[in-house]
Amino acid sequence: MIPLILTVINLTDILITVNMIKINVSREVATNCCTPLASETVNTRQARELASTFAALADPTRLRLLSLIATAKGEVCACEFVTTLRKSQPTISHHLKVLRDAGLITSKRRGKWQWYSVVPERLKQLRRTLS
Repeated sequence: MIPLILTVINLTDILITVNMIKINVSREVATNCCTPLASETVNTRQARELASTFAALADPTRLRLLSLIATAKGEVCACEFVTTLRKSQPTISHHLKVLRDAGLITSKRRGKWQWYSVVPERLKQLRRTLS
């Protein structure tokens, strides 16, 4: 068996030693092969927060709920969603809670009903992230 020793001198030069014979292998470093990456636009904390927000949106019912609330003029009563989405009240409540926990919507109780509205700053943040 022939002993092989591989020594990395730097990123472009490699020294290979085979049977006590040293062979210097240089490789050409690609320059300007592509557009350099922009500086990091989202830090780790922001990435985690955004991931949980996008996870909240990763459900068709929640997307529809957010769309209904965002396009309404003012607040929307929870009583509107059961008929419109043809889902049970507990299912609607669960999805609204997920959206609320993600900071995408807020709610206010008036009498026995909850009224929902979007958090405009969060929607703007998502738009900025995607653009």
